[in-house]
Amino acid sequence: MATRGKGARAASGEPLLKAGDAARALDVSLDTLRRWDREGRIRVVRDPANRRMVPRSEVERLSGHAPRHLTGTTLSARNRLAGIVRSVEADGVVALVEIEAGPFRIAAVITRDAVEELGLAPGVPAVATIKATSVMVSRDEHQVHR
Repeated sequence: MATRGKGARAASGEPLLKAGDAARALDVSLDTLRRWDREGRIRVVRDPANRRMVPRSEVERLSGHAPRHLTGTTLSARNRLAGIVRSVEADGVVALVEIEAGPFRIAAVITRDAVEELGLAPGVPAVATIKATSVMVSRDEHQVHR
């Protein structure tokens, strides 16, 4: 059996998505996702109320990429980069958190309390929300892709 709600996980510990969220991530209708389940084209698990929950690995397998994370909150910041926490290094009252968002790594220094409250650990999905008063741009000839 799977747990339901934010941060739902299968008995194996694998992150789960609600069927509707998985369907949106795959850009198909919920009816299509249900049909795929009946046909055995997608692996689902059932939560305690018998609702379909889709393992994150199934969405990644079928789409070729990780599903977009919804922040679940309304913020004025427009730059939201969904990804997976790759490392957390806590020292004293602060922690350095690295998030892999697509081909990029974002490093953020946040409080140790925030790490604990958010349950951040390697492998956990997270969203880096960026609100800055300035953005610096440079040209490094070795890094520019044409």
